[in-house]
Amino acid sequence: MPLSSNHIYTQGRNYQRTTLPNIWLVHAPWADGSSWSAVIERLQADGYTVTAPQFPLTTLAANVARLRQVLTRQNGPTIVAGHSYGGQIMTALGTDAPNVVGLVYISAFGLDQGESIRAVRSRWGPPSPAQAHLDIDQQGFAWLPEDDFVHHFAADVDPVKARVMFAVQQPLAGTAFQEVMGVPAWKALPSWFLVADGDQTIPPDAERWFAKRMGATTVEVKTNHVAMVSHPDDVVKLIETAAQAESVTN
Repeated sequence: MPLSSNHIYTQGRNYQRTTLPNIWLVHAPWADGSSWSAVIERLQADGYTVTAPQFPLTTLAANVARLRQVLTRQNGPTIVAGHSYGGQIMTALGTDAPNVVGLVYISAFGLDQGESIRAVRSRWGPPSPAQAHLDIDQQGFAWLPEDDFVHHFAADVDPVKARVMFAVQQPLAGTAFQEVMGVPAWKALPSWFLVADGDQTIPPDAERWFAKRMGATTVEVKTNHVAMVSHPDDVVKLIETAAQAESVTN
């Protein structure tokens, strides 16, 4: 049965849209929740309830558990947006993501079942400039050197701001590159994808391939990897496009 314009349907639940959907933002390694600050400010100004929690960036299971934990703190339909490895986290929610009605990928990984980042990434040649010199510490966590961070990871961010971002970077467990994806959430939920056409972390062609495979509504932006910092208006526009979708069909 067609749904009226003030209803959303997801995972067997019918929500009357009396308020805007919640927005949850998932940060990537070498960043933290504050990387979404400019996006949060704009979404809040437009009336959205926004949350950008911190993630441990240890195992995929621990990251997904954290996302599930925070998703249960709010009722009603929710849009989840993930940047880079944040896309891996929200993809691993699977087909029973609580209250989630849509996924927004911001220059992110969008793996399918049985795939790992390392295996998929190898299809596009050697490590990207941002990841060419990963610094692995004694606990097995990967950090970005300052030069690679400023000139490749955050290449279109003001260098002063990029160095601040470098100072607060959160490392990623090296084992994350080989963890295998289960059933992906994008097989059950509509998806939107922002391709960063100047990305020096995830190859833009890989992003295009992820987006096409999942059937995502896709936009391309002339930006580097951290579009939510350098081009927050474009990121907000895509998130709000997803949030304003009249109905969502599983």
